[in-house]
Amino acid sequence: MAGSGTAHMRAEAGPVLAVDDMVVEFPVGRHQVVHAVSGLNIDLLPGETLGILGESGCGKSSAGRAIMQEPAPTAGSVLFAGEQLTGLKSRDLRRKRSKMQMIMQDPVSSLNPRRKVRDLVAEGLRIWGFDGDDMDAAIRETLTAVGLDPDSVWDRRPHELSGGQCQRVCIARALMMNPDVLICDEPVSALDVSVQAQILNLLERTKETYDLSMIFIAHDVSVVKNISDRVMVLYLGKTCEVLPSSDMHTRSVHPYTRTLIASIPGGEELASVDDPVTGPVVVDTPLVATATELPSPLNPPSGCRFRTRCPLATELCAAEEPQLREVGAGHFVACHHVAVS
Repeated sequence: MAGSGTAHMRAEAGPVLAVDDMVVEFPVGRHQVVHAVSGLNIDLLPGETLGILGESGCGKSSAGRAIMQEPAPTAGSVLFAGEQLTGLKSRDLRRKRSKMQMIMQDPVSSLNPRRKVRDLVAEGLRIWGFDGDDMDAAIRETLTAVGLDPDSVWDRRPHELSGGQCQRVCIARALMMNPDVLICDEPVSALDVSVQAQILNLLERTKETYDLSMIFIAHDVSVVKNISDRVMVLYLGKTCEVLPSSDMHTRSVHPYTRTLIASIPGGEELASVDDPVTGPVVVDTPLVATATELPSPLNPPSGCRFRTRCPLATELCAAEEPQLREVGAGHFVACHHVAVS
């Protein structure tokens, strides 16, 4: 976690990636639309890891892909390194996007099963016409950097590797492009628990070594908290809360964030503790969702989208959508029932 001085310098430098009021919708049939992401705003600072947390179906992966313009968002803008990505011509977009790499959830299916590791790692550079005598040396150096022995995996294909080895190959392939931003979409959820920690440690080392900024998308509270500098909590395409990861267990106040914390072992007490900075949420009972299923993104609830599961919901929550507001230093919440100091 960066110190306050470093954080101040990053803020002064401005965001490397800025997402403004991004909307992602998918038409279904003639008259229905899936509202995957609605009005998302992100400022990713240089060298920062922003965690995006939420249940399956909340729009996390749709947001990550829309940032990459795969597909482009329905509305809103994505500014990367000072240049607008939305609206760029195809070749200009591909060239700009080469500095934004994505690590997918399933490492095995994201690799071409017919290609050998050496070709998979070099694939991006060769697409852009880069090749030469020093290519093999660069591949070996990158494989070593992600914890693989080049000699043992050089001529192997994905089906001959473990899930953890495939994910290391995916990370190596991304690093070969010398990116500025790495978007990790559930990169450890398909791996054994024993391998997850290795990949997370690798990502942290890689971020420091290659001077990367990172967006880390996941549904696991503990994983997101441990790897991120800041956490954005997403529910049904809307931002509920944004706060420093170090404050997540002690200062989170949105009922949905508290619900997520309560779902982890030992999280019940943390989920009902009054916040020492912003004051208590107006409730005397633990904040546990009153229903287990997310509403359909085809017809999201009016007002606050979490209200159909929220133990604090009132008529105001149905009538008026809560706006994201600052309740503490670097802490933003969208809830009608949070006291502001």
